[in-house]
Amino acid sequence: MKAIILAAGQGTRIRSEHGERPKCLIAFNDTDWTILDQQIYALSAAGVREIGIVVGYEKQQIVRHIAENYWGSHRRFTFIENPRFRETNNIYSLWLAREWVNGASFSALNADVAFDPVVLPPALASSGPITMIVDPAWRDETMKVVIDGDRILRMSKQITRDEFSGTYIGVTVFDSSIADRFFHKLGRLIWDGRTQVFFNAGVQELIDEHVRVGYTLTGGHAWAEIDDPGDLAFARSSVFPELALSGTAA
Repeated sequence: MKAIILAAGQGTRIRSEHGERPKCLIAFNDTDWTILDQQIYALSAAGVREIGIVVGYEKQQIVRHIAENYWGSHRRFTFIENPRFRETNNIYSLWLAREWVNGASFSALNADVAFDPVVLPPALASSGPITMIVDPAWRDETMKVVIDGDRILRMSKQITRDEFSGTYIGVTVFDSSIADRFFHKLGRLIWDGRTQVFFNAGVQELIDEHVRVGYTLTGGHAWAEIDDPGDLAFARSSVFPELALSGTAA
């Protein structure tokens, strides 16, 4: 199992609070522990050793953070550059990692998501081709999913409260059996000019072709996707303290 952290984005909506820094380097309350550190911790605790980080905006800040804080295990990390980060969405960043993945099973994590590490192992242990981590609760301005039984049928930020079954937290696991087919889907979407969409568009196309996309639940454990100052305020008040109590921000 490998992991890809998608950290190329500019994070323009959070700059008033965070400055000219990648969102993954947002620090937890009164600590030097960042979202990136928390994701690395969660992956390590789940037994994932090989981590690819797709970088773009202020890439040297991320490279330097890894060099300074993980110097004893730096060989675990591979940096994949997205030179088109200003004009593309995470579909392009993930597609650039295809050769590094090389057909292996992998998890894809949006780099602006802080989450309790306990939510990750059930998704990694899933036997399905694709597994998304889902919170049954509604969260504004995030990707929602519609579920039927044990599978996800649809995902979109436009799903209404009347339709939705849960909120996608920004972590997806892909089995080796679907990896090449999934990256082929991303390549076709990019070839068609759809570089501004989320990689979930490729997942949706596989769903439409009857590939089973399953899910695991957060189980009430803390998480936050941080896009803007409001998200950061929520994380600081309700999520970072919970993660600190669980020992993941120390």
